[in-house]
Amino acid sequence: MKKIGIMGGTFDPIHYGHLVAAEMARGEFKLSKVLFIPTGTPPHKNRRDISAGEVRFEMVKRAIQDNPAFDISALEIEREGPSYTVETLRVLRRTWPEDELYFITGSDALLEIFSWREAEEIFKLIQFIGAARPGFDASDFFLKVQQEHPETQGKIHYLEVPALAISSTDIRARVRRGEPIRYLLPEPVRLYLEELGLYVE
Repeated sequence: MKKIGIMGGTFDPIHYGHLVAAEMARGEFKLSKVLFIPTGTPPHKNRRDISAGEVRFEMVKRAIQDNPAFDISALEIEREGPSYTVETLRVLRRTWPEDELYFITGSDALLEIFSWREAEEIFKLIQFIGAARPGFDASDFFLKVQQEHPETQGKIHYLEVPALAISSTDIRARVRRGEPIRYLLPEPVRLYLEELGLYVE
C-alpha cells in the first residue's frame, strides 16, 4: 500500500510556497509521490479572473520538472463544467483503491471545507494535510472541527511550512506593479510568465 499526496489548486501562478509544502508533506508523511492537479473551472471563482487551464498546467509542469517524486494530472482541466473536489477524488480513489490518499491544502482552505460539495463524502475518500505558515495556531480550529464533525477524527493533519508567506495573489500584484518576482517562484515559471506577458495590465 502506497501513500500518495494530492495537491489541488488554481496555481495562478504556482510558486515556492506550493512546492515547499508538497515536498515537506512528502517527507513528513512518507508519501511515495505528490500529484499536482490544476483546477479546471473553480466553482468559487469567476472564470475570467484566472488564466487559461493550459497555461496553468504548463506552469506547474515547468515548476516540477526537476523533482521525480512530483507528477501532474490534467484531470480537472479536461473535465467540462465546474471542478468539484469530490468528483476528482472519486476518480483518484478508483485509480488507487488500496492506497492512502492525502489532500495537501492550506490551513485557511480547511476552514471552508465544510462548504464544499459533499464534504462528508470527501472525508471518506481521503485524509487532509493542512499546511500553515509558522506562528499560525491551528489547535483551536482542529479541536472545533473534531467536536462538530467527529467523522474527521484522525483525518486532518497539521504541517508547518515556512514558505507559505508567498502567495499567487501577491505575485500577480507585483507583476502588475512592475516589481521583481524572482526567487518567489521557479525560474522556468517566471520566464514563461514573462514570455506570455501574463498578469501585466
